[in-house]
Amino acid sequence: MTETPIAVTVHPSLAAIPAGDWDACACPEAADGGRPADPFTTYRFLKALEDSGSVGAGSGWQPQYLTAERDGQLIAAAPLYAKGHSQGEYIFDHNWAHAYEGAGGRYYPKLQIAVPFTPATGRRFLTRPGYEAMGMGALVQGAVQLVDQNDISSLHATFCTEAEALAGAEMGLLHRIGQQYHWENDGYADFDGFLAALSSRKRKTLRKERRQAHDFGGEIIALTGDQITEAHWDAFWVFYQDTGARKWGTPYLTRDFFRQAHATLRDDLLMVLALRDGRAVAGALNFIGRETLYGRYWGCTEHHPCLHFELCYYQAIDFAIQHGLQRVEAGAQGEHKLARGYLPVATHSLHWFGDPGFKDAVARYLAAERDAVDHEIEVLTSYGPFRKSDVEEHQ
Repeated sequence: MTETPIAVTVHPSLAAIPAGDWDACACPEAADGGRPADPFTTYRFLKALEDSGSVGAGSGWQPQYLTAERDGQLIAAAPLYAKGHSQGEYIFDHNWAHAYEGAGGRYYPKLQIAVPFTPATGRRFLTRPGYEAMGMGALVQGAVQLVDQNDISSLHATFCTEAEALAGAEMGLLHRIGQQYHWENDGYADFDGFLAALSSRKRKTLRKERRQAHDFGGEIIALTGDQITEAHWDAFWVFYQDTGARKWGTPYLTRDFFRQAHATLRDDLLMVLALRDGRAVAGALNFIGRETLYGRYWGCTEHHPCLHFELCYYQAIDFAIQHGLQRVEAGAQGEHKLARGYLPVATHSLHWFGDPGFKDAVARYLAAERDAVDHEIEVLTSYGPFRKSDVEEHQ
């Protein structure tokens, strides 16, 4: 019997893909009415990025959404972008670009399967249940063909799951390991239960930091869904602009993205604000997944001791415990998270290069880098704040 062919298509706009078909691949677990594993590959999140102009013309992120159909049914999809730079990725390949161009090649544009500006682990090869291997294979093959046919240097899939990384390596892609800091919920009844798992010295430090934070002269509130108002977004936009200007030069997201987020994503959001005299002076924005709280943005107009730690890390832990979430992902980098109960974990990405010589050079580099990252994670974990027996259980 002849196997039904799979049609792989590139779409320059998400509007060309029915939302229900996309989400049937992106978040089939939410079909029961619950939350998706994470909101970042949902139709509503990616559409907000596109409709707000945060991606598209002039951004360096040109949508090239990839879909695979079989028998008239969408079986797989990927958030694919043509990239004109390496900004907003958090898995850094600037040295690769420099070496490639130094050898006379043209590194950009490249193709990137990713959630723009979002260093959160999740599925990148989105498949309808029952089509996991077939769907991912079709997407990888289609993306590699795009690279070949358009004389593009490379393909990258960043912050994919470990299972995707291992499957991709079997298909000939290069597997890269990075590192982040995540907090894990060990069945704690409350924040004090978490503190009890720490060494005595670290426990005292965290309690002192929380006291200092709450002494800033105001109150701290946590808002979700309809509790978040337009006035709250106005305040948070100021925070986001300040942090974005200092970190990246210009903020990645437009003001309209936050309007879109309020309209379609507010039930996926936790906004934590510090109010003094009724005015927001600092804030943190988190996204709520099925088992994970994702810390994403922070900013302030006033600086107070330990307020950053409280709003970004301790309030997130509080929320995760209260709502039975398994972990908190606090974003990219930041060894200061280690002392606050966030332990190092591996992140994964996949890479493919058309030039065989360059691919071999990167493969050798990645082999050495993986060994170094594995060792660093082991060493850093041993320096964590947990009592020795608890550290051993986390390893």
